[in-house]
Amino acid sequence: MPRRKKAEAQNMKIDVYNMEREKVSEAELDAKVFAAEVKPHLLHQVVVWQEAKHRRGTAKVKTRGEVSGTGKKPWRQKGTGRSRHGSLRSPLWPGGGKVFGPIPRDYEYTIPKKIKKAALKAALTLKFKENHLYVLDKIKVDEIKTQKFQEFCDRFELGDALIIMAGKDDRVEKSAANIPDIKVLRTEGVNVRDLLRFSWVVMELDAVKRVSEAL
Repeated sequence: MPRRKKAEAQNMKIDVYNMEREKVSEAELDAKVFAAEVKPHLLHQVVVWQEAKHRRGTAKVKTRGEVSGTGKKPWRQKGTGRSRHGSLRSPLWPGGGKVFGPIPRDYEYTIPKKIKKAALKAALTLKFKENHLYVLDKIKVDEIKTQKFQEFCDRFELGDALIIMAGKDDRVEKSAANIPDIKVLRTEGVNVRDLLRFSWVVMELDAVKRVSEAL
């Protein structure tokens, strides 16, 4: 029985459409990629890692050694009745330096490739289980025209969607550039954050094959 179930899982089917939303064929999906185990903690770990990579880390304040001002002692140490002070650039004074303030830093770190791949598989599996995955035989437009691409999105009732292309296509990428909540990615740029961020995922058939081979 376990062997039979495994064989059935490897022959997962999904409808393939053209840009007119007409079914043209069926495609087999790799169960290792589109029926993987979903571990929420891995999805969270990878998204946090992606967000850390995009942090600019440019926050900076001046220390007492960097603010402008004299280094002369404001008044003599004793005999004035006032608190002792050594510099007007001290953090105790208005305009003085900051203590333990932020300095430019790199927030990026590394995580194992196995975790990245497992999270990608889990994200793709979620879209497939939710029936929020469309596979098209080919995504192309004859000219750079936002209206034409918007009509395609409306035809599939895509509110917000991630379009995954098998390769570079300037016409598609530029046509979709001005449409809110639509993002076009090539297969090499597929990532967990975008897969989870968008409600719908639309993939070219060749893109499905390339992603499956990579994972």
